Amino acid sequence: MKRPDFVTLRLFVAIADERSLTRAAEREHLALAAVSKRISDLEDQTGISLLYRRPRGIELTPAGHAFLHHARLILTGLSRLDADMSEYRVGIKGHVRLHANTSSVIEFLPDDLGDFMDRFPQIRIDMKERLSHEIVTAVRDGLADIGLYAGHVPAEGLEARLWRRDRLVLVVPQDHPLAGASSVALEQALDNDFIGLEQDASLQALLQAGARRFDRPLRMRIQVRSFEGICRMIDRGMGVGVLPLRAVNAERHGLRLATIPMTDGWALRELHLVVRDHDALAVPARQLVDHLLRCGERDPGTPAFSAS
Repeated sequence: MKRPDFVTLRLFVAIADERSLTRAAEREHLALAAVSKRISDLEDQTGISLLYRRPRGIELTPAGHAFLHHARLILTGLSRLDADMSEYRVGIKGHVRLHANTSSVIEFLPDDLGDFMDRFPQIRIDMKERLSHEIVTAVRDGLADIGLYAGHVPAEGLEARLWRRDRLVLVVPQDHPLAGASSVALEQALDNDFIGLEQDASLQALLQAGARRFDRPLRMRIQVRSFEGICRMIDRGMGVGVLPLRAVNAERHGLRLATIPMTDGWALRELHLVVRDHDALAVPARQLVDHLLRCGERDPGTPAFSAS
């Protein structure tokens, strides 16, 4: 099959949208005869009919629907290519794909990325918030240059380093019996209903594993997608939760919450930075990696770095 050109692809999409050769010709500023010739040539190239010609207009054949799907994908990709290239025309010098878990996004990245963008305004960062296991997979598959994730998630075959530490705390309503405690172990809270993240979140897996150590179930009452949602539901007395202290401090304005340090060993949590191969990264990605690690070194809550 001879590959169709972009004009023909746009024309086919217009025909599918307008259900009319005449209106498609007007939309694409082509003569009706030229439109008919292009579609006829396209059907000859594919060896199959793509359109039904009806008295009241045009309909797509099953093959036409399949062709339309791929035509839209190609044209969308072309538009994205043009948008990316336009950034380089106006001065963008690099593009870094960063995937990060919720803790990283809420606790650290606003300041870290803000400082980086001030220093390197011509580098574009495409950041996506993902679950930790999805982040590791994305880096391994080449879909992300850099990943920031919960360190207890395995990352075999990748280069991972300790980036930050965060402290998990028990979050309760201010009038909860545990609210005045100076510290608490997970076992002491297991008689309560819990508000938590979705089942496949790394923090949720950590809590489930902690409860299994005591051969006790974790009584999950509600599972949501955000730290903010957890805090608001705890504020309304629906249960208790375990969250990073800095994340709670970012969300607690106006909420009646108490936070109690947890004594469980896993409550001091590591956040790791992962790449496939640091030396093989493009210069902008290496600059971001080095900047993030320096930010971690300056954080009093994070010790000196070592390979994980």
